[in-house]
Amino acid sequence: MSSVEYLSHKGILFPSMNYSVETLLHVENEFQILDDDVFNVTFPKSGTNWMAEILALISKKGDPTWTHSVSLWERSPWIEADYGLKMALNMTPPRLFCSHLPFQLFPKSFLKTKAKVIYTLRNPKDVLVSFYHFSMMMKVLKTPGTLQECLEEFLTGNVIYGSWFEHVKGWMELKGRPNFFYITYEELRQDLRGCVEKICRFLGKELNSQQIDSVVENASFRKMKENKMSNFSQLDETMADFKKGEFMRKGISGDWKNHLTVAQNEYFDRVYREKIQGMNITFPWD
Repeated sequence: MSSVEYLSHKGILFPSMNYSVETLLHVENEFQILDDDVFNVTFPKSGTNWMAEILALISKKGDPTWTHSVSLWERSPWIEADYGLKMALNMTPPRLFCSHLPFQLFPKSFLKTKAKVIYTLRNPKDVLVSFYHFSMMMKVLKTPGTLQECLEEFLTGNVIYGSWFEHVKGWMELKGRPNFFYITYEELRQDLRGCVEKICRFLGKELNSQQIDSVVENASFRKMKENKMSNFSQLDETMADFKKGEFMRKGISGDWKNHLTVAQNEYFDRVYREKIQGMNITFPWD
């Protein structure tokens, strides 16, 4: 384990670099959400950047000029980060944002607006494996030790942004509201075009067939990996060590099978079943 310290706020851990209690409180209590805001919300390592790219391309009707000329974190800043909030407060509508916040720390003004939230979920075993590799290269995160240690921290919620289970339960309580839409990473992998069409309908955006083709083409893993504005290769060396990995690693589903032992998988399943009780939702990985 490394000597990186985390910021703890209301029982949730955050990286200490670029995050502060002051910003988190401002976002929760004072940040004014507007009716035409669109939020890309995820637990970390669940497809945030992929969805951010899809939403940026939809907003420009498939034209990739914006996604190729402005970095992803400037197009759709993370509102809870210090730099993200500064950017957010200077943006002109319609605004596109990212957030990993659990619902209880999300801006309170949301419930009084028609702003739209797209919540992307991913098989938590793949989230764990992705987070494990990500933690090795990100200098702002604690190095994970062994996969077993990382697995235990993940299942107890002792990781940035807290428990995956609590995050999912909190956000999925909004299911059924007209301004909340959820989708899984696995569905995006299986039928990106169908998902893009559903997202367009949810956002009230009318794109023709060619424009949808362009969204799908430009949001492909290959295209995003090549796009320096989306692959985070521009990230400062104080934040990431690209010798230890890359931001866009594999972009697949089921990679956990290459990492977890039979015993680890059984342990994960046992904890998962216990913690997910009472949700009444079936996910593609269940």
